Amino acid sequence: MSQIEVSEKAKLPSFSIIVETENLASAELEGLYLSLDSIASQDISPELAKEVLILESGDVPQEMMEQLTNKYPWLSMRRITADVDYYAAKMTGVSLTTGDVIVLADSDCIYQQNWLRNLLAPFAEDNNVNVVAGETTTSARGAYGLAIALTYIFPRFSHSNNLEKTQYYFCNNVAFRRSFLLKYPIPLNLPVCRGNCVIHANYLIKQGETIWKQPKSRASHAAPNGKAHFVWRFLLYGYDALQIYRLKRTEKKTIFQPILDLFISLALGLYKVMIAGKRLIDVAIENPRYLLNLPIAIFIALSSLLLYFVGLAISYFKPNYFLSKEGKVEVNWEHS
Repeated sequence: MSQIEVSEKAKLPSFSIIVETENLASAELEGLYLSLDSIASQDISPELAKEVLILESGDVPQEMMEQLTNKYPWLSMRRITADVDYYAAKMTGVSLTTGDVIVLADSDCIYQQNWLRNLLAPFAEDNNVNVVAGETTTSARGAYGLAIALTYIFPRFSHSNNLEKTQYYFCNNVAFRRSFLLKYPIPLNLPVCRGNCVIHANYLIKQGETIWKQPKSRASHAAPNGKAHFVWRFLLYGYDALQIYRLKRTEKKTIFQPILDLFISLALGLYKVMIAGKRLIDVAIENPRYLLNLPIAIFIALSSLLLYFVGLAISYFKPNYFLSKEGKVEVNWEHS
């Protein structure tokens, strides 16, 4: 499939944008303005959307909500209860919107100007396209930014120009055809903090479906904000890694399963270190001046890796440690 330009309004599929604010409890509220400004600056006006919906769980003050709707008249807001988690909020938004294509975005991401156009273009080109994932990364500026760029969830931009098949997507930068997402909803109530989209992607591929990656739809994600957020993010990142493997596993458990899980844990840890090394090379190619911060960044990066390994160990020895009675991860890192 080749990349195309969608220049006529008539060629665009009808679309809705869903922005959730669950992350705002651990980030600066000003980040929401930056995110919405980036949506407002798209070369496809958000006014063309059926809805641009913010799902608000109590993190945004009422006065700020009024300011937002005044500044962005195309924005609509719906309150959801505080106990609705990240992925449940996404699926709740689907039921409240009407576009043929559902674009999922986050309040702690800034989107490049042609992000929306490039994300929608494949749907306009081919009716068989059902999922298009953009690329999300973090800034490598400063010592902290460099450390996060090396060890956090998001890879560096590929700088590719071609649409290609992929094995995953991030819920902060992805679009689904509505009918497809209703047929294959994102699974909820899993024993992970942020792995539902990984399980969902794995399931879609097993069903013979294709996830397309659009490298021209780029987003910049905020780094973990504050010490508590940093600690819990990387701790749960490691915890999720082994839990996700267990959820993806299709073979029956055997008496050798603990040994196999131990080897998988070691492999996940080694792979994480290798990825950090690869990203260091990517960052050096991206901008060699970023490496001036490496002497300080390396200590932060090593701290994040240590937390990741601790999370893996907890997942191996105490897999239910973070789980509530309902089997969901419940950690309030914002107030820890």
